[in-house]
Amino acid sequence: HVQLVESGGGLVQPGGSLRLSCQASGVIVTRYCMGWFRQAPGKEREGIARVYTLGGSTIYADSVKGRFTMSRDSAKNTWYLQMNSLNGDDTAMYYCVADRRVGCMEKSEGDYLYRGQGTQVTVS
Repeated sequence: HVQLVESGGGLVQPGGSLRLSCQASGVIVTRYCMGWFRQAPGKEREGIARVYTLGGSTIYADSVKGRFTMSRDSAKNTWYLQMNSLNGDDTAMYYCVADRRVGCMEKSEGDYLYRGQGTQVTVS
């Protein structure tokens, strides 16, 4: 049973930073695609970043490239999303996601099989 639990959201001023965490249980670290997506009220889901845990580059959305960084602590089975230079457009609910289907790196993060409960990020 895969469970993803996000934390680290909150209120931050424009230009500030936050680090989101995703504690993953039941996820085999080396066999999954892991990622993040966000959704703001009245807007469509937006995939932010994804990576295949067996190796390869992390793929970032253009809207966050250069500002957000996805990383992991394998020993803790925890994933992180470091968010810098935040602005109002980054205000959204952020979700950690995982998928193990073949070709998951070609899928949108919003379509992944497993999703956490989300953590709210507000930039104001």
